[in-house]
Amino acid sequence: MNKLFKIGDRKIYQRQITIDDIASFNGVVVHEVCATYALARDIEWASRQFVLEMKDIDEEGIGTLLTINHKSPAFVGEVLRIEAVISNFEKNELICDYVAKVKERIVATGQTGQKIIKKERIEGLFSNLKNE
Repeated sequence: MNKLFKIGDRKIYQRQITIDDIASFNGVVVHEVCATYALARDIEWASRQFVLEMKDIDEEGIGTLLTINHKSPAFVGEVLRIEAVISNFEKNELICDYVAKVKERIVATGQTGQKIIKKERIEGLFSNLKNE
């Protein structure tokens, strides 16, 4: 792992909300706004940008933490902008605070966590759990 980043460093990810992001369960639309679970995917991707630059070829990031304080809707067609900021970086665990916005409207805030570990170790952990 290459520790290229420090506390306060930022990454930004933007994407347009599509019909595939709306809140629905078992094919039934609940609200025609971005679902919290779609936000979760994009929030994790925003903070993963740090991991992609830091990990060695034999390493991978694995999620350890995700909090979402969903504050307002993001509508289909709007551009969601997620800014992830490193708030803690100890050993191999990266913690980011983030804010997700549409223009100046805050859609969500919270934290993500990821550890960078050897792929071999991850495979071993998963294998052991499958065999329980």
